[in-house]
Amino acid sequence: MNTKEIKEVLQLMKDFDVSEFELEKEGLKVRLKKASLGNYSVESYAAPAAGHMPTAPAAAAPAPIPADDVEFVKSPMVGTFYTAPSPDQPAYVIAGKKVKEGDVLCIIEAMKLMNEIKAEISGTVTEVLVVNGRPVEFDQPLFKIRKG
Repeated sequence: MNTKEIKEVLQLMKDFDVSEFELEKEGLKVRLKKASLGNYSVESYAAPAAGHMPTAPAAAAPAPIPADDVEFVKSPMVGTFYTAPSPDQPAYVIAGKKVKEGDVLCIIEAMKLMNEIKAEISGTVTEVLVVNGRPVEFDQPLFKIRKG
């Protein structure tokens, strides 16, 4: 399943209010699940060969373990990262800005749809990790937020 097909399935899930989708095809298993704020997560891994015990999917290089009071906001999709609603408007957030749960942090454009990414915790943005207008990958860290 390629990125275009995944995006099409995500759009169908949104259009028909489907919260979970799973497909196993030719040794690849893809699972899409709607997150609590209306965003989607994507998991894909090779299906285990017949007769073998299932193993956990290979993990990417481990990210540094953040302090207990810092949380990363990660991209729920592949797309283009935008810090503001339009080029002539100020950024939603910058480093040092306090945010509360539900505040818009950025927009990720995917398939010509503008998806608002909202804070899941209240706190202070300590770092913006992506440059405006750059492509982002699924699960890529976008912001660091210090809780509280």
